[in-house]
Amino acid sequence: MKYFLLLAALFQYTLSVDVDLAVFNLSVTDRNGRPVSGLTQDNFRVLEEGTEQHIRIFQPEDSPATVGLVIDNSGSMVKKRAEVVKAANAFVAAVHPDDEVFIVNFNRRTWLGLPPSMLFTSNILQLRTALLTIGAEGTTALYDAVQAGLKHLEKGTRQRKALVVLSDGGDNASLATLDEISQTAARSSATIYAIGLYDRDERNRQPGVLRDLARSTGGRAYFPTRPVALHEVWRDIAGDLRGQYTIAFASSNSRHDGSFRKVKVTAVDNRGRPLEVRTRPGYTTPISN
Repeated sequence: MKYFLLLAALFQYTLSVDVDLAVFNLSVTDRNGRPVSGLTQDNFRVLEEGTEQHIRIFQPEDSPATVGLVIDNSGSMVKKRAEVVKAANAFVAAVHPDDEVFIVNFNRRTWLGLPPSMLFTSNILQLRTALLTIGAEGTTALYDAVQAGLKHLEKGTRQRKALVVLSDGGDNASLATLDEISQTAARSSATIYAIGLYDRDERNRQPGVLRDLARSTGGRAYFPTRPVALHEVWRDIAGDLRGQYTIAFASSNSRHDGSFRKVKVTAVDNRGRPLEVRTRPGYTTPISN
């Protein structure tokens, strides 16, 4: 009996890869903007290009996730560094005990915050140590860092995936382009949360880039006016992640032609009243060899 319970627990965290599954993370709120918990698969309906799809797998809220923290360490972050680390530590303390968490640091280059032998961890002490062992200097390779974060997410075993990107400016050092990271994000099932922490005279600021990346993946963008407000932002992101539902379906359209397919997910509460669903607008199909 214990063996079957263990298999069930593992299956809850990692979806099957034997079929082509389109995976969507969903944030659900009522008409007053309050998160809605306790929903089941029967509360949701999925339409791909107007055709209803059968939900193959459903994960309730508060399921484990693979989460990457992408932290700006460029020179302009020097004065904000202490507040950024303090607020990020509060976020780390709120992770699910079975989450897989990693850190991508960046300035003019990008590097992983955990030791080379450690892809992910849920150990709060290890994550806090990683956050504290870096300084702030150099220019800003934001696009390279987002690209690195999305690629590293692919190594995670949790189907629910997210990136939290914190940067105080635009990009002035990346090899990757905005178009490239947008395409990578479109192919990923990850939700991107963006935090733009700008100086008033920051010439490289590009809030539209962060806002578009978040919106295209079903995430949110935040622009706190003071570093001390980061605590509330990180807490809101942690709550949103813990409250997400995840669904997966195998499309009734079996063509693998690299096209983008629009998907609409709707939900009702147990009384049949409509709810608000925030998720990515669709997905890009793979291309057959």
